[in-house]
Amino acid sequence: MTYINLQKLVFLVLALCFLFSCNNAHPFRICRFDKIYQLGDSISDTGNLVREFPVGASTPFAKLPYGKTFFKNATGRCSNGLLMIDYFAMAAGVPLLPPYKNLNATRDFGYHGVNFAVAGSTALPTEVLASQHVFSPVTASSLNVQLDWMFSHFNSTCLDDQDCVEKLRHALFMVGEIGGNDYNYAIFQGKTMDELRSMVPEVVDAVMNATRRVINSGAKRVVIPGNFPIGCLPIYKTAFQTNISTAYDDSRCLKQLNEFAKYHNEQLQEAIEKLVQEKPNAILVYGDYYNAYEFLLKVARYHGFETEKACCGIGGKYNFNMTRMCGAHGVPVCEDPHRYMSWDGVHLTQKGYRIMAGWLMHNIFPKLQCRLFG
Repeated sequence: MTYINLQKLVFLVLALCFLFSCNNAHPFRICRFDKIYQLGDSISDTGNLVREFPVGASTPFAKLPYGKTFFKNATGRCSNGLLMIDYFAMAAGVPLLPPYKNLNATRDFGYHGVNFAVAGSTALPTEVLASQHVFSPVTASSLNVQLDWMFSHFNSTCLDDQDCVEKLRHALFMVGEIGGNDYNYAIFQGKTMDELRSMVPEVVDAVMNATRRVINSGAKRVVIPGNFPIGCLPIYKTAFQTNISTAYDDSRCLKQLNEFAKYHNEQLQEAIEKLVQEKPNAILVYGDYYNAYEFLLKVARYHGFETEKACCGIGGKYNFNMTRMCGAHGVPVCEDPHRYMSWDGVHLTQKGYRIMAGWLMHNIFPKLQCRLFG
């Protein structure tokens, strides 16, 4: 049996234990990660947006029903419970990442990592998007701002550059998912598909420049996730609903939007391969959110779960209405969120994120080149 196959076998055994709550059996503990740092948007924000003044506290994510399943209270996560980054932390055996904006939590628990992601954020700075007539309506805390926060945090916790390198030696960095909102805002503000495709190189460059800066700070292992098959999300299926059957694929997702997501992901993977050549001492891994989501759909349909409608929403074929979204007065929540994959038409349920996280950990583990022994 080869070393790589032995890794996969051990991971599979531990992954099964993780899913079925065996004691102290967490797949990523093989990697001995002692810290995780997250950059990104609402897919991974654990409470930064809701602490931004003046908008944060008034967002739906700052109140129930967000957080109702796991925390029994809103934490700023854009779901009913845990996110993928939470499952990564649990698997690695580190505490759930505190949001950077929660200064008390960062001070008390930031030794095991910090979450800098902000819901609604973009890969490109808001002023760059504005120059392209794309308005970022939620936050100005784009990827470059999050990087500034990260380095400010490092400056406050490291004695010098060499000390940072030592402290980050066993850390896992997640650069994204980020960039999805650049496209989301452009799409809903009327940009054409050609205009969207023209944005891709600049968005990918922003992600790669962020990754390069993270590596230069001492990161050894970095995961760079791609985009979801956005044509499968209720928000898009509602906005672009059509009676033209050829507009949909076999999974009942919008082909054109998914083809665009694939295009972004292909460009991102090519850029990662080039950066690997530039930074041979760092381990860079593509996080395949697209195929993780497709796996989620297969699992959900096999078990008879709801894959089309949002759990928290109202109206239409997909239980989604852009003017009456989850958290608005009178918008109901489904009785059993565990049987739904979409939480609010944009983000997934805790169950959906758990399935995706399981697939992702299995997919990226061998590529992280963690040593089993010694």
